[in-house]
Amino acid sequence: MKKLDGANMDIDLVSGDKTSWKQMKCPWNEKECSNTHKCAVKNISICDYFCGIEYLDNVVCCYPEKNILVDNKKSNKK
Repeated sequence: MKKLDGANMDIDLVSGDKTSWKQMKCPWNEKECSNTHKCAVKNISICDYFCGIEYLDNVVCCYPEKNILVDNKKSNKK
């Protein structure tokens, strides 16, 4: 698990130099040399590697490991 500093409640770790606070880069974006992946987008999606938020807006990320915190109840329904 990684703890990424600098997220906000829109949880966008790809805002570059447009924030007034220190913001770490998304490890998935770094691997792919892109800026397409976001931890979460309000009312739209949550990244497969997103594992939560800790005090002071630190995003907990499991990239590149499988997210064992994902609720699999939906996929197990028959």
